[in-house]
Amino acid sequence: MKKSKLIVEHAYDFDLLGLVSPVKDYKAAWLINRELELNLVKVEDLELDFYNGPSLKISQYFLSLPHGFVQLLKNKALNSTNQISYLIPELRSMDYFLLVQDETFQISINTFAEKLALNPLVQNVMKLDVSKLKSKENLLTY
Repeated sequence: MKKSKLIVEHAYDFDLLGLVSPVKDYKAAWLINRELELNLVKVEDLELDFYNGPSLKISQYFLSLPHGFVQLLKNKALNSTNQISYLIPELRSMDYFLLVQDETFQISINTFAEKLALNPLVQNVMKLDVSKLKSKENLLTY
């Protein structure tokens, strides 16, 4: 009997900003809401279960758009064994990730980065290339 292999290609159709900011997650969401005139709302924590490790709960804030979304994810969290783990381990210096998917192209990720960089509570803002991340599957929250 011939075997078939299922290969799944994920679509990473969102832009990604990495933020370095020493503030708590609720303050980061408030700051982003104020600076970018958004309405990110705290939703249930994202829970990731790994095959070869402990599970991880990530704090997240979400805004649904007519043709997309804006999502704020915290990078650092305590795992189920109370050790510090990272959503994207290769980017440990980043405190938050802002995912922006807008199929109407009315939102400019570059404008978001420029506005956030002006705030004194944000130490660094970087536009990241999702395709170059090893742990990019961790950003898929659907």
